[in-house]
Amino acid sequence: MKLLVAAVGHRMPTWVNDGFAEYAKRMPREAPLELVAVKAEPRNSGKPVGALMAAEAERLRAALPGACRRVALDEHGEDITTDKLARRMSAWAQQGEDVAFLIGGPDGLDASFKKSAHETLRLSSLTLPHGLVRVILAEALYRAASLLRGHPYHRE
Repeated sequence: MKLLVAAVGHRMPTWVNDGFAEYAKRMPREAPLELVAVKAEPRNSGKPVGALMAAEAERLRAALPGACRRVALDEHGEDITTDKLARRMSAWAQQGEDVAFLIGGPDGLDASFKKSAHETLRLSSLTLPHGLVRVILAEALYRAASLLRGHPYHRE
């Protein structure tokens, strides 16, 4: 199973790139983690927000592999624990599915693109900067993978 983070926004601060890279390199060989960043639409273009989000969704769609499970990250998504995430990762691996986690731009994910996802998860009830979401997600995936391997990194 491959894990892909498909995110809007390709110019992130060094600390975001370094944080994501640190957790990606820690991932087990059977669940590699990769980041694909796509360009955000300029917010000063005069286009309506819906058109901006639709264009970003098209870029994300084009960046995804042909067949993968799509998991949208959204503030209204399901709130899950590390243990539940680990169990889902195990199920995805048993089904032989690659998984793409979708992170929208400043206005979130396009509604129709979000609806096309297989599931929607929430990382936090807090409003988080999009760059930080990449790091938090990478850490959460690493922690869940560690739990599956019986590593003491996870504490309940």
